[in-house]
Amino acid sequence: MPHNHPSARKVVFVLYALILANGHLNDGPAVRSAIAAARNCAAGMWVIAADGGSRHADALGLPIDALVGDLDSVARAPHGVEVHRASPDKDETDLELALLLAVERGAAQIRIIGATGGRLDQTLGNVMLLALPALRERGIDARLVSGDQTAWLVEGHAVIEGAAGDTLSLLPLGGDAGGVRTGGLKYPLRGETLYFGPARGMSNVLLGARAEVWVERGRLLAVHTPGRA
Repeated sequence: MPHNHPSARKVVFVLYALILANGHLNDGPAVRSAIAAARNCAAGMWVIAADGGSRHADALGLPIDALVGDLDSVARAPHGVEVHRASPDKDETDLELALLLAVERGAAQIRIIGATGGRLDQTLGNVMLLALPALRERGIDARLVSGDQTAWLVEGHAVIEGAAGDTLSLLPLGGDAGGVRTGGLKYPLRGETLYFGPARGMSNVLLGARAEVWVERGRLLAVHTPGRA
């Protein structure tokens, strides 16, 4: 992917990256919590706009540090922003390129804002980007935030922090998930298989402020919604 800004060749190691995707903003508590966590990160935050996702920056009060994509949805790049322009004939989506850039720059945590929208195919594709090998190989904590909801992949073990009555859905992604155990949920799973397709893992409920999930084989998409969804 060619670069057209002299600072693009610098390696900047960051701990917390916010990525603005070109979907619906869906501002809300989960989005604001992600922004607050990024701002409070000791190493600072790094904001990447995936093409037209740059339009969300003003509404969220965020500076843009890098702009990524074929830039077909951007009239002009903001002054002083690091630009990574890709060919319109690329194989990757703009969001995928933004994620790869965040990985390259050493992000340990990534929150994606604006990943859902009017096109079902793009929304599903954005969710599946959580399974990017580059993210999983480095153990990066990457999550989608939309409104009051947060979605991420569970492989091995995960702790969910929330409140009694919150909704948690556990959906197999990429195949069956085996040996699934849970703690702190109304409908417990005890070493069972959640099959890819059926909706058995949908709409579980937290019994308190903390729940846990263990997965022996495969992976789950966890979607946390405060309160009853």
